[in-house]
Amino acid sequence: MHDIRAIRENPDAFDAALARRGDDALSSSILELDTARRSKIQAAEAAQADQNAASKQVGAAKAKGDEAEFESLRALVSEKKAEVAAMQTEAKELDAKLTDVLARIPNIVADDVPQGADEDENVEVKRWGDVPEFAFAPREHYDLDSVAASMDFETAAKTSGARFVMLKRGVARIHRALAQFMLDTHVDENGLTEVNSPVLVRDEAMYGTDKLPKFGEDSYKTEEGMWLVPTSEVPLTYTVAGDTLEASDLPRRMTSHTLCFRSEAGSAGRDTSGMLRQHQFEKVEMVSITLPEKSDEEQKRMLSCAEGILEALGVPYRTVLLCTGDTGFGARRTFDIEAWLPGQNAYREISSVSTTGDFQARRMNARFKPEGGGKPQFVHTLNGSGLAVGRCLIAVLENGQQEDGTVVLPAVLGPYLGGKTTLSLDGTLK
Repeated sequence: MHDIRAIRENPDAFDAALARRGDDALSSSILELDTARRSKIQAAEAAQADQNAASKQVGAAKAKGDEAEFESLRALVSEKKAEVAAMQTEAKELDAKLTDVLARIPNIVADDVPQGADEDENVEVKRWGDVPEFAFAPREHYDLDSVAASMDFETAAKTSGARFVMLKRGVARIHRALAQFMLDTHVDENGLTEVNSPVLVRDEAMYGTDKLPKFGEDSYKTEEGMWLVPTSEVPLTYTVAGDTLEASDLPRRMTSHTLCFRSEAGSAGRDTSGMLRQHQFEKVEMVSITLPEKSDEEQKRMLSCAEGILEALGVPYRTVLLCTGDTGFGARRTFDIEAWLPGQNAYREISSVSTTGDFQARRMNARFKPEGGGKPQFVHTLNGSGLAVGRCLIAVLENGQQEDGTVVLPAVLGPYLGGKTTLSLDGTLK
């Protein structure tokens, strides 16, 4: 959510910031609506003052026994009361309209975000690991002999439709092991607090984390009006909604492993083979609530946490800074981590680590009290995948594939797999 006062003070800067995203100038229409709203509020306050003054005169006229004046003033009070009510209603309607307009405008990107139209203009900032060389043509995950029998799309389609999968035997256990490994690493080594969070949330939580109103069609809503979370960013971030925190309590760093649900409304026809893009998937999410002056530093820390998971698994990756045209609606700056998938001969996104500044905090009214005193300020919120479990499974399977169709697994997963190191042709672990 944008600060209307900042738009009033510097409308040209606001329009210039929107232009960086390729959006039209909006300050003029916003300020016109804001002026109408403020004028209506002032008019309502003036009418309320007239009503109060007339009410006092009614009592005086009654005391004097001046019936004519009494009736005249009583009629005036009634008239002013109706006038005030009408003006207050109009003011509320204008306020709601202004809030809705501001809620649909994307965040202002940071100054260091590169200018660009789309993902082709993202800037690579890091590359880690050697891309494996195979003496055979590497296959995609779903074509591996050891995986095919345990990654069941047909049965999932029979029960749930397209873009669902049932994992079985060794593949299901590797998937579970990856999530456990990620959580343990983030808690034991990275100092995050584990949270077992809900996957059903209210409108307020979706709105407060900038998923509504703009992205409602991308999520699933129950008949009772609850939303299935697109990621646990929503419940984790919303834990501070309406709170005024002590500065000494920040940063607040959390992680959660949950099911996630996305309708993928805008991605018809993309990545329909395999389990790269599913309606239901699992993610280990990271969320930080921090002081404004610490948010850039915190983003780098979160990025390092996510990258560390891939490094421990031995999966090659590259990190890119998204350009203005590819930066998400609520983000000021986003780094994507892309894992190497031999079957596609390409790097594919496995994590996004974003700072939103105070964009979400304004929507949630989440503040902190400065240590030196003074007026409470909005916190900064950050979120990132640490990592997408299904996509990490794909990366592990494809990078560890052998010519005979088996898969050699990362050593760090051994403790989670009973010491077993290989996915055999029949889908069991050995």
